Amino acid sequence: MRTGSEPMTARSALRARFWLSVWGLVWAVFGTAAFALVGRPGWAAACGVLWLVISVDLTFIVRHMRQGPHYQPGPDVPPYRPPGRR
Repeated sequence: MRTGSEPMTARSALRARFWLSVWGLVWAVFGTAAFALVGRPGWAAACGVLWLVISVDLTFIVRHMRQGPHYQPGPDVPPYRPPGRR
């Protein structure tokens, strides 16, 4: 919902989110391998689940990055009224 108080130059932090997810993915892979090697199957499974969640998140991030910028109304477009208030 657009209220009219958004910053004029607001941008999504997809690149930062991408690199933080890559960093998390590296640690999840490392954790899964390390815990599996030392015989901690519970912790290895937890890191494996985290690995899966991060991989899905990275898929969505890359998808959003490839979609490119979307239409954003300019300053000449009046703000929308909040739903339910007319």
